[in-house]
Amino acid sequence: MNLSSVRIITADIKRLVAFYETATGMSFTWYTDDFAELRTPLAALAIGSTRTLALFGGDAVASAASNRSVIIEFQVPDVDNSYQQIAGHIEEGIVQKPTTMPWGNRSLLFRDTDGNLVNFFTPLTQEAKKRTEA
Repeated sequence: MNLSSVRIITADIKRLVAFYETATGMSFTWYTDDFAELRTPLAALAIGSTRTLALFGGDAVASAASNRSVIIEFQVPDVDNSYQQIAGHIEEGIVQKPTTMPWGNRSLLFRDTDGNLVNFFTPLTQEAKKRTEA
C-alpha cells in the first residue's frame, strides 16, 4: 500500500490553490473547477471545493477550515531559504520560524489561508535524512 494523497476541502478553492502555488513554487493541475492537485514524486496534495462533498454523502462528511489535528508536511532542500522566499506571503500565519527539532529536522510551521498547519522541513542529521529517503 502507498499513501497517494492528502485532500483539503475548502470553501474557497481558488484562494487556497493560489496560496499553495505561491508557498511551494509549484503549479497545481486543475481537473475541474472544484478539484485541483499538486503531484510530487511521493504523493499529492489535492484540494477540493465543498461542492465535492455531495459525491461523498453530503456536507456532514467534512467541514472546511476546521482542521486542528493534521499537519501538511513538505520536505524542502533548505528550509531557511524557503522561509526567506515566502516570509511575506505567510507572515500572518507563521506559527514557528525555522527551528531545529530534537528529531533532527529544521522546521518552519505556518497556517494556510484556511488555518491548516503546514510544515516545511529539511532533515539535518544523518538519522533524519535516512527517514526521508525514498
